[in-house]
Amino acid sequence: MSAPPYLPGHGLLAGRTAVVTAAAGAGIGGATARRFLEEGARVVISDAHPRRLKESAHSLADAFGPDSVSALTCDVTDEDQVAALFAHTERTHGGLDIVVNNAGLGGTAELTEMTDDQWTKILDVTLNGTFRCTRAALRSLRTGGRGGVVVNNASVVGWRAQRGQAHYAAAKAGVMALTRCAAVEAADYGVRVNAVAPSLAMHPHLAKVTSAGLLAELTAKEAFGRYAEPWEVANVIVFLASGYSSYMTGEVVPVSSQHA
Repeated sequence: MSAPPYLPGHGLLAGRTAVVTAAAGAGIGGATARRFLEEGARVVISDAHPRRLKESAHSLADAFGPDSVSALTCDVTDEDQVAALFAHTERTHGGLDIVVNNAGLGGTAELTEMTDDQWTKILDVTLNGTFRCTRAALRSLRTGGRGGVVVNNASVVGWRAQRGQAHYAAAKAGVMALTRCAAVEAADYGVRVNAVAPSLAMHPHLAKVTSAGLLAELTAKEAFGRYAEPWEVANVIVFLASGYSSYMTGEVVPVSSQHA
Protein backbone atom coordinates (compact mmCIF):
# COMPACT_ATOMS: atom_id res chain seq x y z
CA MET A 1 0.00 0.00 0.00
CA SER A 2 1.42 3.37 -0.99
CA ALA A 3 1.41 6.53 1.13
CA PRO A 4 -1.70 8.75 0.88
CA PRO A 5 -1.59 12.14 -0.84
CA TYR A 6 0.24 14.93 0.93
CA LEU A 7 -2.23 17.19 2.73
CA PRO A 8 -2.24 20.98 2.29
CA GLY A 9 -1.96 23.33 5.25
CA HIS A 10 -5.04 24.85 6.91
CA GLY A 11 -3.55 27.63 9.01
CA LEU A 12 -3.76 25.59 12.22
CA LEU A 13 -0.66 27.25 13.70
CA ALA A 14 -1.01 30.73 12.23
CA GLY A 15 0.85 33.40 14.19
CA ARG A 16 2.64 30.98 16.49
CA THR A 17 6.36 30.58 17.06
CA ALA A 18 7.83 27.09 17.24
CA VAL A 19 11.21 25.56 18.01
CA VAL A 20 11.98 22.19 16.38
CA THR A 21 15.17 20.37 17.38
CA ALA A 22 17.11 18.04 15.08
CA ALA A 23 15.28 19.58 12.13
CA ALA A 24 18.00 19.41 9.48
CA GLY A 25 17.59 16.86 6.73
CA ALA A 26 14.75 14.62 5.63
CA GLY A 27 13.65 13.04 8.89
CA ILE A 28 10.74 13.70 11.24
CA GLY A 29 12.21 16.99 12.48
CA GLY A 30 12.62 18.39 8.98
CA ALA A 31 9.14 17.24 7.99
CA THR A 32 7.69 18.82 11.14
CA ALA A 33 9.37 22.16 10.46
CA ARG A 34 7.95 22.19 6.94
CA ARG A 35 4.46 21.19 8.09
CA PHE A 36 4.52 23.91 10.75
CA LEU A 37 5.45 26.50 8.14
CA GLU A 38 2.67 25.24 5.90
CA GLU A 39 0.29 25.70 8.84
CA GLY A 40 1.35 29.34 9.28
CA ALA A 41 3.88 29.16 12.12
CA ARG A 42 7.23 30.92 12.40
CA VAL A 43 9.85 28.25 12.99
CA VAL A 44 13.26 28.18 14.63
CA ILE A 45 15.10 25.03 13.61
CA SER A 46 18.14 23.61 15.35
CA ASP A 47 20.52 20.73 14.77
CA ALA A 48 23.94 19.60 15.92
CA HIS A 49 25.22 19.56 12.31
CA PRO A 50 25.88 23.15 11.11
CA ARG A 51 26.22 22.40 7.40
CA ARG A 52 23.02 20.38 7.17
CA LEU A 53 21.22 22.95 9.30
CA LYS A 54 22.30 25.80 7.01
CA GLU A 55 21.14 23.89 3.93
CA SER A 56 17.76 23.11 5.51
CA ALA A 57 17.25 26.71 6.63
CA HIS A 58 18.02 28.04 3.15
CA SER A 59 15.63 25.55 1.56
CA LEU A 60 12.80 26.44 3.93
CA ALA A 61 13.47 30.18 3.62
CA ASP A 62 13.30 29.91 -0.18
CA ALA A 63 9.96 28.15 0.08
CA PHE A 64 8.31 30.18 2.85
CA GLY A 65 10.21 33.46 3.06
CA PRO A 66 13.25 34.53 5.10
CA ASP A 67 11.13 35.96 7.93
CA SER A 68 9.41 32.63 8.53
CA VAL A 69 12.41 30.55 9.53
CA SER A 70 15.65 30.98 11.42
CA ALA A 71 18.27 28.47 12.51
CA LEU A 72 20.74 27.99 15.33
CA THR A 73 23.18 25.15 15.84
CA CYS A 74 22.36 23.27 19.04
CA ASP A 75 23.79 20.11 20.55
CA VAL A 76 21.14 19.07 23.09
CA THR A 77 23.82 17.47 25.29
CA ASP A 78 25.24 20.97 25.92
CA GLU A 79 23.21 23.05 28.39
CA ASP A 80 24.76 26.33 27.21
CA GLN A 81 23.72 25.64 23.62
CA VAL A 82 20.19 24.72 24.72
CA ALA A 83 19.91 27.97 26.70
CA ALA A 84 21.21 29.92 23.70
CA LEU A 85 18.56 28.36 21.44
CA PHE A 86 15.69 29.49 23.63
CA ALA A 87 17.22 32.91 24.26
CA HIS A 88 17.57 33.37 20.50
CA THR A 89 13.92 32.45 19.97
CA GLU A 90 12.66 34.87 22.61
CA ARG A 91 14.94 37.64 21.39
CA THR A 92 14.04 37.16 17.72
CA HIS A 93 10.31 36.52 18.02
CA GLY A 94 9.38 38.04 21.37
CA GLY A 95 8.17 34.76 22.80
CA LEU A 96 7.52 31.12 22.22
CA ASP A 97 4.42 28.97 21.69
CA ILE A 98 5.48 25.46 20.64
CA VAL A 99 8.52 23.26 21.19
CA VAL A 100 9.09 19.94 19.43
CA ASN A 101 11.80 17.84 21.05
CA ASN A 102 12.83 15.64 18.16
CA ALA A 103 16.54 15.17 18.86
CA GLY A 104 17.47 11.54 19.46
CA LEU A 105 20.14 9.00 18.71
CA GLY A 106 19.76 5.33 17.84
CA GLY A 107 22.02 2.33 17.49
CA THR A 108 22.04 -1.44 17.81
CA ALA A 109 23.99 -3.48 20.34
CA GLU A 110 23.35 -6.66 22.28
CA LEU A 111 23.14 -5.87 25.98
CA THR A 112 26.00 -8.20 26.90
CA GLU A 113 28.26 -6.47 24.35
CA MET A 114 27.06 -2.91 24.99
CA THR A 115 29.69 -0.54 26.39
CA ASP A 116 29.09 2.12 28.99
CA ASP A 117 29.87 4.73 26.34
CA GLN A 118 27.22 3.33 23.96
CA TRP A 119 24.63 3.31 26.72
CA THR A 120 25.52 6.79 27.99
CA LYS A 121 25.63 8.43 24.55
CA ILE A 122 22.15 7.22 23.59
CA LEU A 123 20.69 8.25 26.95
CA ASP A 124 22.38 11.65 26.94
CA VAL A 125 21.07 12.68 23.52
CA THR A 126 17.68 10.99 23.54
CA LEU A 127 16.52 11.32 27.16
CA ASN A 128 18.75 13.92 28.80
CA GLY A 129 18.55 16.15 25.72
CA THR A 130 14.76 16.01 25.82
CA PHE A 131 14.91 16.85 29.54
CA ARG A 132 17.17 19.86 28.95
CA CYS A 133 14.99 21.24 26.17
CA THR A 134 11.74 20.55 28.03
CA ARG A 135 13.08 22.32 31.09
CA ALA A 136 14.11 25.35 29.02
CA ALA A 137 10.80 25.32 27.18
CA LEU A 138 8.71 25.23 30.34
CA ARG A 139 10.73 28.04 31.91
CA SER A 140 10.08 30.17 28.84
CA LEU A 141 6.42 29.22 28.46
CA ARG A 142 5.75 29.69 32.19
CA THR A 143 6.88 33.31 32.08
CA GLY A 144 5.37 34.05 28.67
CA GLY A 145 1.84 34.09 30.01
CA ARG A 146 0.23 32.80 26.84
CA GLY A 147 0.23 29.05 27.43
CA GLY A 148 1.92 26.83 24.93
CA VAL A 149 2.66 23.27 23.87
CA VAL A 150 5.57 20.85 24.09
CA VAL A 151 5.60 17.75 21.88
CA ASN A 152 8.25 15.10 22.50
CA ASN A 153 9.30 12.40 20.06
CA ALA A 154 9.19 9.00 21.78
CA SER A 155 8.92 5.59 20.09
CA VAL A 156 6.86 2.43 20.29
CA VAL A 157 10.13 0.79 21.36
CA GLY A 158 9.52 2.49 24.70
CA TRP A 159 6.64 0.01 25.12
CA ARG A 160 7.71 -2.98 23.03
CA ALA A 161 10.85 -5.07 23.39
CA GLN A 162 13.24 -5.17 20.46
CA ARG A 163 16.51 -7.05 20.35
CA GLY A 164 19.62 -4.86 20.41
CA GLN A 165 17.69 -1.78 21.51
CA ALA A 166 18.00 -1.79 25.32
CA HIS A 167 19.65 1.66 25.45
CA TYR A 168 17.28 3.27 22.93
CA ALA A 169 14.20 1.62 24.46
CA ALA A 170 15.19 2.77 27.96
CA ALA A 171 15.72 6.31 26.68
CA LYS A 172 12.37 6.43 24.87
CA ALA A 173 10.51 4.93 27.85
CA GLY A 174 12.13 7.70 29.87
CA VAL A 175 10.86 10.29 27.40
CA MET A 176 7.34 8.94 27.91
CA ALA A 177 7.63 9.18 31.71
CA LEU A 178 9.16 12.65 31.46
CA THR A 179 6.27 13.73 29.24
CA ARG A 180 3.65 12.61 31.76
CA CYS A 181 5.38 14.19 34.76
CA ALA A 182 6.10 17.45 32.94
CA ALA A 183 2.46 17.65 31.84
CA VAL A 184 1.21 17.53 35.43
CA GLU A 185 3.51 20.38 36.45
CA ALA A 186 2.97 22.47 33.31
CA ALA A 187 -0.82 22.34 33.63
CA ASP A 188 -0.50 24.87 36.47
CA TYR A 189 0.35 27.57 33.92
CA GLY A 190 -1.70 26.43 30.96
CA VAL A 191 0.97 24.53 29.05
CA ARG A 192 0.33 21.12 27.50
CA VAL A 193 2.98 18.41 27.11
CA ASN A 194 2.39 15.36 24.93
CA ALA A 195 4.44 12.93 22.87
CA VAL A 196 4.24 10.91 19.69
CA ALA A 197 5.49 7.32 19.53
CA PRO A 198 6.24 6.36 15.92
CA SER A 199 6.84 2.75 14.97
CA LEU A 200 8.74 2.96 11.69
CA ALA A 201 9.26 6.22 9.80
CA MET A 202 11.86 5.96 7.08
CA HIS A 203 14.56 8.59 6.64
CA PRO A 204 18.18 8.54 5.46
CA HIS A 205 19.77 8.35 8.91
CA LEU A 206 17.65 5.33 9.90
CA ALA A 207 18.68 3.57 6.71
CA LYS A 208 22.35 4.13 7.61
CA VAL A 209 22.18 2.73 11.14
CA THR A 210 19.74 -0.15 10.55
CA SER A 211 20.36 -3.29 8.54
CA ALA A 212 18.24 -4.07 5.49
CA GLY A 213 17.12 -7.30 7.14
CA LEU A 214 15.87 -5.54 10.26
CA LEU A 215 14.07 -2.89 8.21
CA ALA A 216 12.34 -5.61 6.21
CA GLU A 217 11.34 -7.38 9.43
CA LEU A 218 9.94 -4.19 10.97
CA THR A 219 8.10 -3.24 7.78
CA ALA A 220 6.46 -6.68 7.70
CA LYS A 221 4.93 -5.97 11.12
CA GLU A 222 3.08 -2.93 9.81
CA ALA A 223 -0.54 -3.52 8.86
CA PHE A 224 -0.20 -1.27 5.81
CA GLY A 225 2.86 -3.21 4.64
CA ARG A 226 4.97 -0.08 4.48
CA TYR A 227 6.84 2.33 6.73
CA ALA A 228 5.46 5.78 7.54
CA GLU A 229 6.62 8.83 5.65
CA PRO A 230 8.14 11.38 8.05
CA TRP A 231 5.40 13.87 7.17
CA GLU A 232 2.77 11.40 8.36
CA VAL A 233 4.31 11.57 11.83
CA ALA A 234 4.59 15.35 11.46
CA ASN A 235 0.84 15.54 10.82
CA VAL A 236 0.18 14.08 14.27
CA ILE A 237 2.66 16.51 15.80
CA VAL A 238 0.75 19.34 14.13
CA PHE A 239 -2.45 18.02 15.70
CA LEU A 240 -0.86 17.92 19.17
CA ALA A 241 0.56 21.43 18.69
CA SER A 242 -2.77 22.86 17.55
CA GLY A 243 -5.96 23.84 19.31
CA TYR A 244 -7.59 20.64 18.08
CA SER A 245 -5.90 18.78 20.95
CA SER A 246 -6.75 21.38 23.61
CA TYR A 247 -7.87 18.82 26.23
CA MET A 248 -4.90 16.50 25.78
CA THR A 249 -1.87 16.59 28.04
CA GLY A 250 0.44 13.91 29.40
CA GLU A 251 -0.52 11.62 26.52
CA VAL A 252 1.74 9.47 24.36
CA VAL A 253 0.12 9.00 20.96
CA PRO A 254 1.25 6.03 18.85
CA VAL A 255 1.86 6.77 15.17
CA SER A 256 1.89 3.18 14.11
CA SER A 257 0.17 0.52 12.03
CA GLN A 258 1.93 -2.36 13.79
CA HIS A 259 -0.04 -5.52 14.38
CA ALA A 260 -1.05 -5.98 18.02
